[in-house]
Amino acid sequence: MRGALAILSKDLRIEWRTRESLASVFVLGVLLLVVLTVAHDPTPEAAPALAPAVLWVGFVFTGLAGVQRGFLLERENDCLAGLLGAPVEPAAIYAGKLAANVVLLAVTQAVVVPLVGLFLHVDLAARLPALLLVCLLGNVGFASLATLFGALAARVRAREVMLPLLLLPLLVPLLIGSVEATRAVLGDGLAAAREGVAVLAAFDVVFTVAGWLLFAYVVRD
Repeated sequence: MRGALAILSKDLRIEWRTRESLASVFVLGVLLLVVLTVAHDPTPEAAPALAPAVLWVGFVFTGLAGVQRGFLLERENDCLAGLLGAPVEPAAIYAGKLAANVVLLAVTQAVVVPLVGLFLHVDLAARLPALLLVCLLGNVGFASLATLFGALAARVRAREVMLPLLLLPLLVPLLIGSVEATRAVLGDGLAAAREGVAVLAAFDVVFTVAGWLLFAYVVRD
């Protein structure tokens, strides 16, 4: 845990000094939200039905940009080799990177979620605790896979293309569960989203453990 916290602290300090990832992810998230909303041009009555899909499409694309940025920093001056040579387990590096990605996604969601409610006429105040739980579970699942494949894609030339190709097919169950759980939460509350939340929790456990076990082979081979 000490090693993972050190990696997390390092990544957050770098982001706080530069703010490059936050700025790019924030702008991309708001732009996607505006484009999707304007493209559908829904009526005030039909707009709330689009909120779950618009929300998670924005999260996926902003998350891809943020994860790629995190591992591109480690390529400079061969920093990843320095991390692997340090007295830190590869699993701790994975845990720290995973936590940093979850924090970055959470900051993005803190801005995008209220904007979705504003643009699509959704009353989020009554459903906010349940919605935050669904967002957290979706974040952890997305970050668990994206951290593993981000480390793999950062070592190849076509990394901007490879990461979406590797990641998006495996994210389909997560996206389906997230959209369905968000729709149920915004409609009837957390009790109606029980199945979707169960899918998200199972996805998080499976792929977080898989990333923990496989990360050493990805970064060394």
